[in-house]
Amino acid sequence: MTPVIEDYLLIEDAATLQRFYDENQDIEWMGIDTEFIGERRFTTLLCLIQVSTKNGLYLIDTLKVKNIDLCLKFIQDPNIVKISHAGENDYKLLYLQFGIVPKNVFDTQIAAGFVGHKYPISFSKLVERNLNVHLKKGYTVSDWESRPMNKRQVKYALDDVIYLYKLWNILQSQLEKYERTAWAKEEFLKLEKASYYEVDPNKEALKSNLIQDLGMKEQVFLFRLYRWRLREAKARNHSKEMILPNKMISFIVKNITMGRKALVKNRRIPQRVVERYWETFSELYQQKITTEDEELLSLIPADVAENPKQDTLLEMIYIMICYKCHDLEIAPSLVMHRSILKKIKVDQGNFDESLLNGWRKELIGEDLVNWMRIKKDIIISFNEGVCSIEMKE
Repeated sequence: MTPVIEDYLLIEDAATLQRFYDENQDIEWMGIDTEFIGERRFTTLLCLIQVSTKNGLYLIDTLKVKNIDLCLKFIQDPNIVKISHAGENDYKLLYLQFGIVPKNVFDTQIAAGFVGHKYPISFSKLVERNLNVHLKKGYTVSDWESRPMNKRQVKYALDDVIYLYKLWNILQSQLEKYERTAWAKEEFLKLEKASYYEVDPNKEALKSNLIQDLGMKEQVFLFRLYRWRLREAKARNHSKEMILPNKMISFIVKNITMGRKALVKNRRIPQRVVERYWETFSELYQQKITTEDEELLSLIPADVAENPKQDTLLEMIYIMICYKCHDLEIAPSLVMHRSILKKIKVDQGNFDESLLNGWRKELIGEDLVNWMRIKKDIIISFNEGVCSIEMKE
């Protein structure tokens, strides 16, 4: 049975966008979501912006309306609360394509993590638990580029903004009850900063498990290879995987020093890749190491010898943080994602500075933060059924 479609305004031209803008001049809040296609592209294709306000529901067809500045004005207006769920991807898309960041954000996924829900929680589960509404999410990977949109696509798109206002009211009340409104606002502010959406072109190389096992010249080649792939993907508007799949990069880097024949003989590297890119690979590898290259090399984490005892200690501290979070009904992964623990294990000098200030420090407590930061100076002792953890003097 085809679902009933709520009343909405489909915006497909500048005149209708102006109508949307004019009739929402006095709004204090707006729900927002987007639909887009990122597969096989470098630049994600923004297909639709869904908006809910006190005045109704709106679908802005960004494939037909090329200038959406009037909508962007609302998103940047600090006097209007922007209600979203997991809005990071939506706001990142708007930043990368239009150079704007939202102001006065309320993210229901983040807020839910502060009041007893797991983080991240899906929109459908949050709606079901708070509003007893069961959403059908079968159009998550729909072809949002096709026109006209069918009724089920429209229903799916509208569902993503219809319930945001009610969730906002419920979650605001719960945040006040838990006295965590200020904590949530501190976290929302991240979504309002341009730096949050900027991408380091050297991030892939620095995160690679391969880089510490390479010689200096191969390390430089790895940095250059990732940056070249990024430039090519951007120039062709292809995904990076379409330019050069990740699974081939390690084989290319490990064999580049032995020349073209080594790449040709490696069965994991297709012949067409060698034929097409060998001259590029060779040039990237043979170029002299520059001052910029040396600066990047200095950012590579030191290869730290395994320390099972210290790793166990970090795990214990992490479990204590999780236990405290569960006791206070706050999602542990919102406070400290497990990836942070992994980084600290791999690089002793790596420490998430966000744990040292703001709501995280207030929640975790200074002792636990210091224990994680100065882990080598912790002593654990067991005596008559009591486990004690203390810092060396």
